[in-house]
Amino acid sequence: MSERKVLTKWFPPDFDPSKIQRQRKQPGAVEKLPTVRLMAPFSMKCTHCGEFIYKGRKFNARKETTDEKYYAIVIYRFYIRCTRCSGEITFKTDPKNMDYECEKGAKRNFEPWREAKLAEETEEERLDRLEREEAERDTMKELESKVHDAKTEMAIADALDEIRSRNARIEKADKDGVSMDVPELVDDKRRREEEQDAEAARQAFESKMTLDLGEEEIPSDEESAASENLPMMPFVKTIKVKKNYSAALGIKKKAISNASKTPIPAMGPGAIKAPAKAPVKALEAAMMLGGYGSDSD
Repeated sequence: MSERKVLTKWFPPDFDPSKIQRQRKQPGAVEKLPTVRLMAPFSMKCTHCGEFIYKGRKFNARKETTDEKYYAIVIYRFYIRCTRCSGEITFKTDPKNMDYECEKGAKRNFEPWREAKLAEETEEERLDRLEREEAERDTMKELESKVHDAKTEMAIADALDEIRSRNARIEKADKDGVSMDVPELVDDKRRREEEQDAEAARQAFESKMTLDLGEEEIPSDEESAASENLPMMPFVKTIKVKKNYSAALGIKKKAISNASKTPIPAMGPGAIKAPAKAPVKALEAAMMLGGYGSDSD
């Protein structure tokens, strides 16, 4: 069995392409419609045999371009055959309602959602209704606009009259030499109350500051005199005696011989004096006690 999809075709050695004649369409011949694969756009019932065809069933349909148009959208017609009696069924596109329209060979089944959608008001119908309502309201609208315009004109005329009278009064006063400046009216009672409030706030603030400080203010002269009369305290350097923690813990230390001791040089007149040397007998006794019980014995 040969392959279904081939890249090259075999031509016999005696093949002559010049012998192939170009075929032309015969006058009056019917144009062959292209075949497309589609699914049924809606459920329908065949009028020839009563067979029900559900929505989504696949068919090999012939596609035809009609002369009808919705604005610039082309309308197509499709031809299918019934699955039972092979009767021809025709339907076409409906771009106005974004749907399909069944023409002949079948009857569309009842669809509640479609009936409700058709019962709804379309955009064109809504525009027509609004135009009719606007035309009915035109008379009342004109009357309302006339009344509004009349009120506006009256308000403008009153404002102009007031401006003219004020300008005339000012001009007359300028000729007579009388000042038209209106003194500024100030409520004396309110002004006094504001001044009293400000004074009370200032006093409260000052009393709070003095309470927070809690000190008596001393003049600068008295403060300088007091600082001069203060006596000078002498500075004495004390030597802190080191506590013997080993004696408290019961630890015995070896006595240091005289040879190991090094004299402490004098640092100056304020230097600390070295402690006096212990007596010879006391030193010997300490050495004996220090050597007693040692590891060398």
